[in-house]
Amino acid sequence: MKSSRLVSVLLLLQTRGRMTAAQLAEELEVSVRTVYRDIEALSAAGVPVYGDAGHAGGYRLLDGYRTRLTGLTPDEAEALFLAGAPGPAAQLGLGSVLAAAQLKVRAALPAELRGHADRISGRFHLDAPRWYAAADETPYLPAVADAVWNCRVLHVLYRRWREPTDVERRLEPYGLVLKAGRWYVVAGPGPRTYRVDQILRLAATEEEFDRPDDFDLAAYWAAYQSDFGDRLRSGRAVVRLAPGVTLDRGTGHRGEQDGWTRVTVPIESVDHAHAEFLRMGTGVEVLEPPELRAKIARTVAELAGRYGNSGADGGD
Repeated sequence: MKSSRLVSVLLLLQTRGRMTAAQLAEELEVSVRTVYRDIEALSAAGVPVYGDAGHAGGYRLLDGYRTRLTGLTPDEAEALFLAGAPGPAAQLGLGSVLAAAQLKVRAALPAELRGHADRISGRFHLDAPRWYAAADETPYLPAVADAVWNCRVLHVLYRRWREPTDVERRLEPYGLVLKAGRWYVVAGPGPRTYRVDQILRLAATEEEFDRPDDFDLAAYWAAYQSDFGDRLRSGRAVVRLAPGVTLDRGTGHRGEQDGWTRVTVPIESVDHAHAEFLRMGTGVEVLEPPELRAKIARTVAELAGRYGNSGADGGD
């Protein structure tokens, strides 16, 4: 794997500029001694890498030096082109930029890897939006993205689900997330999460903010989703399941003499659970909470009354 590591050293110096041996060792998860040997190997191969002594020293490439991407493996070339998402890039105003970047990367690839890149882009396509849902209108998305990139404060009029619905907010946008075709901006103070399509009015400012150095967008989003799921299903229902009927979630399974199983399951709300359990037909009986059982009983009685005599007179 030495050749792969040498390419990594070269690309790190090319993209980040001057780096110390300790910084390179930490980035590559090797010893400082290994970095010294790698630098010597690059120099011996004709790469113009230089070491500067002193407190502000480190290794750097000769100004203006650039390498072609000949160190890419076939898998890396395929992954690079699979990562391209033209739809979201276009929404952010970066569609032409992405196309130009991919063209340049493709031109820099050796012939044998070019075929791998063409194959992956021709066989896999990322379509982020959900089925049966109109695309969200996000006219302010480019402005939000610009503020994220430049750490600029935004003043917005935002529509939320609870009263008062339309509120003024000062946002320090840390990052954007695309989830199932819907854009979210994570912003301070807090941070908190906002749907971009619910921004009714936006005023960009020249005021800059300091993005927390330790903020990890991916980690925040993972925690947010977990917490959202827990809050979404804060209620509980006790149900009986017919033999052979199962639920993806549920605790406290207990078999009964007639073969049915008693299960406690998390629910989002009485209304949501009412619709979900009705879809299961006669394979489920709701025992608790009482208001959910009563709501289902009323629906069943209404259906029985509506269909009870339909075969006798053929309807109206």
